[in-house]
Amino acid sequence: MTTDISRPAEAFLDNPVWHSLTGPHASLAEGIDVGAGLARRYLGEVSIFGALSDPAEPQAWADLARLLGPGGQVLLTGANIAPPAGWGLSGGPGVQLVETERVEDASDPEVRVLDSADPAVVAAMVDLVERTKPGPFLSGTPRMGSYLGIVRSGRLVAMAGERMHPQGWTEISAVATDPNFRRQGFSGRLVRSVVAGIRARGERAFMHASAGNTGAISVYLGLGFELRRETRFAMVQAPRE
Repeated sequence: MTTDISRPAEAFLDNPVWHSLTGPHASLAEGIDVGAGLARRYLGEVSIFGALSDPAEPQAWADLARLLGPGGQVLLTGANIAPPAGWGLSGGPGVQLVETERVEDASDPEVRVLDSADPAVVAAMVDLVERTKPGPFLSGTPRMGSYLGIVRSGRLVAMAGERMHPQGWTEISAVATDPNFRRQGFSGRLVRSVVAGIRARGERAFMHASAGNTGAISVYLGLGFELRRETRFAMVQAPRE
């Protein structure tokens, strides 16, 4: 079915990692304890993402350098990531998508909640992601939100879950299907199920994708998501001295 969706402030999506780490995900953040007031990053076992309060603020970059240490790396996302001289920079373009009323949410009897407290389940999740490469995923990533999966003959064959969590929003991520089980509609079923859980909390769903992943973007647009903006995934490296 299609459900009326709330209208949280879209400004949070301009800097979603920052608003996650200073909001609902504050317990998963590193930064304030080392005096990096304008920079944050996720705990190392949880995610490789970090954030600046404002990428145009020189003090934020100084705080990030203090947080990372000489030569340290972190993944940033945003439209205008331009490190100061002496920083390393790599990465590529991406897109940010948001749900519309056209996205159907539905319960699915075959979709189950994946138990992030079970090491065997987490190992299966990490294995599926490593084989399908939907994006960064670590053993602690399931701490960021709820993850759902489809299991066939005792084997996890498809999954999707929640990652960034700025106030009023939840990002859908790690949408992955075993290559032997593709073209069966698992991705759409899982995304709709995750959307249902997000809407049940009175929140709204969004997604990120590499700009080159045109197949996935086409699927998400077909489900009823729309392009909000172009962005960039930037792996930055602090100066070594």
